[in-house]
Amino acid sequence: MPFIFPDCNNRFPDTASVYNQPGRHLHKKKMYRKISIGIALITGGCSMLYAQKNVRPGAIDTLTPKYLPDVTVVGRNSRSDIQFMPEIVGTSIYAGKKNTLVILDNVQGNVVTNNMRQVLAKVPGVQIWESDGSGIQIGIAARGLSPNRSWEFNIRQNGYDIAADPFGYPEAYYNPQLQAVQRIEVVRGQGSLQYGPQFGGMVNYVLRNGSEINKPFAGEFQQTAGSNGLFNSYVALGGETKKMHYYSFFDHRQAAGWRQNSRYYTDAGFATFTYRISSKLSVGVEGLQSHIRSQQPGGLTDAKAASDPQFSLRSRNWFDVRWTTMALNANYAFNSHARLSLKVSGIIGDRSSIGYNKAINIADSINPATQQYDNRVVDIDRYRNQSAELRFIADYRIGKTNHTIAGGIRYFNGHTSRLKNGKGSTGTDYTTAITGNFPQDIALHTQNTALFAENIFRIGSKITLVPGIRAEYIHTTADGRLSYNPDGTASNIRNESRQRRFILAGIGATWHVSAGTTIYANASQAYRPMLFSDLTYSPTTDIVDANLKDAKGYNLDLGYRGKIGSYLVFDLGVYYLQYNNRIGTITQQRTDGSFYSFRTNVGNSRSKGIEALVEINPVKALTQNLKWGDVSIFLSYAYTDARYDNLKTVVKNSSNQLVESNLKGKKVENAPLHILRSGITWRIKALTLSGQWSWVEQAYSDANNTVVPTANGQTGLIPAYAVTDITTEYRFSGKFNIKAGINNLGNKRYFTRRSGGYPGPGALPSDGRSIFVSVGARL
Repeated sequence: MPFIFPDCNNRFPDTASVYNQPGRHLHKKKMYRKISIGIALITGGCSMLYAQKNVRPGAIDTLTPKYLPDVTVVGRNSRSDIQFMPEIVGTSIYAGKKNTLVILDNVQGNVVTNNMRQVLAKVPGVQIWESDGSGIQIGIAARGLSPNRSWEFNIRQNGYDIAADPFGYPEAYYNPQLQAVQRIEVVRGQGSLQYGPQFGGMVNYVLRNGSEINKPFAGEFQQTAGSNGLFNSYVALGGETKKMHYYSFFDHRQAAGWRQNSRYYTDAGFATFTYRISSKLSVGVEGLQSHIRSQQPGGLTDAKAASDPQFSLRSRNWFDVRWTTMALNANYAFNSHARLSLKVSGIIGDRSSIGYNKAINIADSINPATQQYDNRVVDIDRYRNQSAELRFIADYRIGKTNHTIAGGIRYFNGHTSRLKNGKGSTGTDYTTAITGNFPQDIALHTQNTALFAENIFRIGSKITLVPGIRAEYIHTTADGRLSYNPDGTASNIRNESRQRRFILAGIGATWHVSAGTTIYANASQAYRPMLFSDLTYSPTTDIVDANLKDAKGYNLDLGYRGKIGSYLVFDLGVYYLQYNNRIGTITQQRTDGSFYSFRTNVGNSRSKGIEALVEINPVKALTQNLKWGDVSIFLSYAYTDARYDNLKTVVKNSSNQLVESNLKGKKVENAPLHILRSGITWRIKALTLSGQWSWVEQAYSDANNTVVPTANGQTGLIPAYAVTDITTEYRFSGKFNIKAGINNLGNKRYFTRRSGGYPGPGALPSDGRSIFVSVGARL
């Protein structure tokens, strides 16, 4: 049977397990000896790896790897937007893992503005920050983790990292245009074994590559207009022959924005080409360039957010991102049972912001003394990253049963140049020109090497066990000028350097209850590396713990999922997430009586809950007569109880005395107890009409669980909210489509985020009612 993705796009294992043991004191030889032992245990007889060449036709072959013949079958032959990954995808193992596959062509929602509330509606428990109506900055999380630019997920595009720095600064400033995305792969919790950090798992955006077109040349366009000056143009060309396939697109989007001072534009171009050198070897190349510029309206006080959420108190704040990704990939099939994949990728990213970022209750107004605005602050980051991943997967036989091993090695090298607190202009337009030098000028560097392996052991015809192991080496450095002292001398970082070596491990299992349903379970250790911000401190006011450790912990999953007939899809699961060694700052006092901030590991948290999805088609359940169309109804629900087990705080009171307390039992911020999304879709012939309702419980914005909002709106309760969206689509002549929709039908006033700094500060309102109309064709 062929593997899926014969074009090699996204052959990366998405495994379940991660163990974080800080191996700070392990000698390198000792560590790699342990790695060798672990991998030997996983393979469990790998000397027989190529025994599949001598497989007898009549031999028992239960639970052989489940390969899709071609991934496009999922999108083209089904109208469902949600699927579960097979046991094996390319060189990746998904057996025993909680995963979801979202097919973008079948999503009934506003993909033009990357509306994740609709796109991920059937992925239970995803918390979404909806403070950016442009869809440029996607912020998602799950299981009580922070949605801040999705930094608790390992964010990938076509299998490679696209975050600024997945170790030191894992914020995803760039996200692909969803019209160009064929599918989104989501793996909860356990993605860290084969993908590295984070606790949340992995999200992989797989772009269209032309392999599904099935003819030498095809064109595609989609033109969209909507409220608040929205205009989007998407144009693509692609094709496939026996020897190659290719795809390219250009996407432009602009709008004035729902709020005042929130206009934006984004341009993106992408091209990919894959050539089949032989029946065994294919090579491919791809490149993408994106430019985003948006005006940032800032936050509001709670009173203003309730009375006039479209209002803006900031007209001079801007954000600009230029992002280039490049990748080379190769796939080699030794035979039908063993494959090798290599992907080499790079990122050239520039992120800049300029603005007046004082508390929102401090006016940004003309200074009477100068008759000008005050100077704005300019920050610039430049990211230059390279990575390579080599992966191998093969079947082998022990006795009469087939098993599968997958493993690989990863290397990452990232350089970040950080310029901060520049004295910007007094004007209103976007410019990064400054007066003098940047007070902060820091060079940050990350190197990472990882070895990983997983094995599917098949026991009888129904049970699989999937142990895994990962060895990590991380080296992080920071060097440069942090600021200028009052006397004009430089305050420099002391060439901060941290090296860590540790081993992660985990195990998953599945029990195939029936042909279409499976019970899955896993225990997976995870970690989150210390960030650049943990190393860049002021030597005069701050001290970083010399024994600062990466956050570590584990995920536990138990669930039952599957498909019954053509009328029921479900995934019912429970989970537990332990998050240890959280990093924070406490106030300490020197012997001379002065105070300083001490950056250290301050405590732990845990999340436990329920994640459930049920989608039913009552028409198909009762009859096959679809004269009046068919109806599907879904319910996606998550219960998240996220609390601090132990969180030490030390602050200085008004009497200059240190007061120590513990936030044990407090709820984790940005973690609503309930998230419920439901919807109904009616299809009759070429017409589809969908409605979706999303309800999110209240959440706290800080670890102290502050309820009454502060005067500047930066801290306080985030109220519960409910939003309704409707979408319709009509396809005709097999080529053309017309789409339309209304987002936030009830024009609800709500916000999902409070910010203490950029892009606020204050409460950041979400968009009110908006409409869009789109026409397109695939020719």
